[in-house]
Amino acid sequence: MAMGLHSSGGGRRGGRSRAPMAEINVTPLVDVMLVLLIIFMVTAPLLKAAVPIELPQSRAKAMSEEANEVTITLRRDGTIYFETVPLAPGELADRLASVPPGPGGKPPLVTLRADKALDYGRVMEVMGELNRAGFTSISLVTDVSSGSGG
Repeated sequence: MAMGLHSSGGGRRGGRSRAPMAEINVTPLVDVMLVLLIIFMVTAPLLKAAVPIELPQSRAKAMSEEANEVTITLRRDGTIYFETVPLAPGELADRLASVPPGPGGKPPLVTLRADKALDYGRVMEVMGELNRAGFTSISLVTDVSSGSGG
């Protein structure tokens, strides 16, 4: 029987007893944990955008996400969402005033997601309201296009 016991020809010699070698193999556990980590890293950014809209296409490179950011979404029907909460008309300014400043006292980054069917003037109205509230760092979100047109 080979269970990590090393026998030397007889039961007990010299009064020494041999204990079985008990080690836990953690390699499968680490493998499973790494796979789960990769799955969560891939799916976490996809869970952030909860308001479904049709974004315009762009070939711009993706920006890194910041810990302190606010997402404003404009739907095709004109509804404005603060994160995932729909706002009543005129409520955006009040909601922006309640956003706490980030580290260093500067306002957080705003990511603006607007449906591609919206009028440019409507998007600029919301950007003007953001600017009036003191949010000057605004990122416009687009879909990455895979084509090489242009």
